[in-house]
Parts: sequence; C-alpha cells; structure tokens
Amino acid sequence: MMNKAALGAIVGVVVAVAAGAGFWFGQQRPATESGAIASGPQPAAKAGAGGPQASVTVEATKVARASMPQTITTVGSLRSDESVTLRPEVAGRINTIAFQEGQPVAKGAMLVRLDPAVPLAEAQQARANLVLAKTKWDRAIDLAKSNFISGQAKDEAENNYKVAEASAQLAEAKLAKMDLRAPFSGIIGLRSVSMGDYVKEGADLVNLESIDPLKVDFRVPEIYMRQVKVGQPLQVQLDALPGRTFEGKVFAVNPLIDAAGRSVVIRAMVRNPDTSLRPGMFARVRLITRDSQDALVLPEQALVPQGDQQFVYKIQDGKAVRTKVDVGQRRDAKVEILNGVDKDDMVVTAGQLKLRDGAPVSIAGTAPAPSTMAAPAPMSSPASGPAMISPATASPGKANPTPAPAPKS
Repeated sequence: MMNKAALGAIVGVVVAVAAGAGFWFGQQRPATESGAIASGPQPAAKAGAGGPQASVTVEATKVARASMPQTITTVGSLRSDESVTLRPEVAGRINTIAFQEGQPVAKGAMLVRLDPAVPLAEAQQARANLVLAKTKWDRAIDLAKSNFISGQAKDEAENNYKVAEASAQLAEAKLAKMDLRAPFSGIIGLRSVSMGDYVKEGADLVNLESIDPLKVDFRVPEIYMRQVKVGQPLQVQLDALPGRTFEGKVFAVNPLIDAAGRSVVIRAMVRNPDTSLRPGMFARVRLITRDSQDALVLPEQALVPQGDQQFVYKIQDGKAVRTKVDVGQRRDAKVEILNGVDKDDMVVTAGQLKLRDGAPVSIAGTAPAPSTMAAPAPMSSPASGPAMISPATASPGKANPTPAPAPKS
C-alpha cells in the first residue's frame, strides 16, 4: 500500500509539471510570432533604397590665396658686432682714466694711461744713445775715406748705431703702451679698476662693445641645413621688448655641425640704430626660408586624414568629390595646399563624416539645387509599413489572434 501511494504522488507531480510547461509555451508563442512579423518588413525597406538620395547639408569655403612663407622658428642670443676687454701689455700704475662709463667713445680715443715716468726716461736715454751712435757712425765714414781707421772699426761703429736705433724704437714702443686706446668705436662698459691701482700685464680694465649692428647667433636642426642660405631674411622678437619686431639677414653659416646637438650654428646681423637692443638678450628668431606670397590656403578642418595621406571634399556640380592633396606649412589654423585644388574651388569644411565620394550636397545657408532636392517619402503600404497588428487596424469580423492552447499532457 505504501508503494502504491508513493507511485501515485510521483505521477501527480509529473502531470502538474507537464501542464505548467504547456501553459508557458502557449504564452511564449504569440510573442515569437509577433517578433517574426515585426522583422518582416526589412526587405521591403531595402527595396526602396534605390530611390533619389537626399542631399547632405555641409559647410564649405573657397580656396584662397595668401602669403604663407616657409619659416623656421628657434631661439638665440644677441652678440656685439665687436667686443673687447681692455688689458695692459705692461705692468704699471694707473695714472689717468679718460672715459665715462656707459658712454660712446670714438676709435683711437685714449681710455686709460699708466704712469709713464720710467718708460719715458728709458726712451730719452735710448734717444741720447742713438744720437751718439749716429755721430760716431758719421765720423767713422769720414775717417774711412781717408784711410785713418780700419775697416773693422768702421763696421763696429755701424753696428753700434743700429743697436742704438733698435733700443730707441723699443723704448718708444714701451712708452706708447702706457696709453690704452679704443680699437674701434663703441660704448664703453664698467671699469673694474680705479685711479692709482697697480695692474699687471693682462689684467681686466674695462670692456668696449660695438652694438650697431648686432649679431644674432642661433641653431637649427641639421635636417634644415639645405634650406638655410646666406642672405635669407629673418625676424627677431625679444621678451624684453614685447610688441616689437626687428628685421635682419643671415650673413654666415658655420660649416661645422655641432655633434652634441646635431645642429647648425647660424649668425645673422640686425640693425640697432636706437641701441635698444643689447648684447646677451634672449631672442626668438623666425627664419624665412621660402617667401610664398600667393600660396593656396584652406582651413585645417577641411582636411580628412587617412593614414599618412590627406584628402578634401570638393563640391562640383552639386556633388562631393573626394580629392587627395599635398599640404605644406600650417599657421594660424590655416594650411598650405601644394597641389590637388585650384583657386576658388569650393571645399567642404564641416560635415565630411556624412559624405562619400559622389554624394549630393547642399551648402548651409543656401537653397539646394533642384537636381539634388530630396524626393518625397513613399506612401506607407501594408507591404512596407509596420506589420504589428493592433485592434484598431484589424479587419472587421476577424478575431484577434489568441494564444495557442496549452498542449495536453
């Protein structure tokens, strides 16, 4: 009896599970059929894709001509055209300082004089010895004509005269070195000595600078070596003088490449008539390697990069034409176009992501051309419209579909 009761309970459970499964499958079937019906119109929609294409609204601009010089921007330093530090060649005590610090001086002007007492006395002694030697030489010549002296005595007199002459020249040279004169015209610097100082040979006294014109030394990478030539113009701007630009020209290129930085050292000349520029200033240099006055330019947003190539969309006969271009300089959100477009070509600047080659376009702010106007949308039909059946669209006299009955267990 116990086995029969357990067997009956198991049969009851199986029947209940089968009934529940049948009811669940019955509920899911209408949803599946509805999904199948809803996905059915897609082929019909694709069938209508062959109709007229709607034009894409874009922004465009014309290719213009502008000055787009090819430049190299770098930094450098200003240097004096001529610069020297005055140093005495002989030791002595400073007797005279004949300049005002920071003032211009002319070439050859006496700047510093050392005490000349000793060299002056030596020069006078040398002159006296020279006079005596000259007298003996003249007397020896007269006596030699009369054969009153030997040839050896005459030669000794001549040699003594030449030695005295050289001694006099040496004394005069030492005396002249007591005066330190300006080797060129310029502006004198700040002296580091005072009156009465005893200075030795080679001691620094004061610097002299020639600052009109000035030199500009700067470096460019070695890859630009072929683009740099003597005579090229450049522009110099300085942080110390904002808003001002100074013009200059390259006058020398160092033939030696700097092995440490792989760069070329270039020297240019800049006029400085008002002496507002000073040696040692930090300079921003813009070297013009090619002056293109009529370059074709476009906004940078007109470019469509693909890999290492650049493309633009030109508008021709109301359609977008994908065109490969070569670009040059970029400056102030403008790009130079070397080839691929001509002046006054209309080029798309916004909306390229919606375009493909040959697509009809209309420019924002202008009415589209009749040939590119979008065709009216076709009327909905049962074949192409939504396939979901609702009570409002069901045919009269027909009942709405009902879920399938649950399978009998």
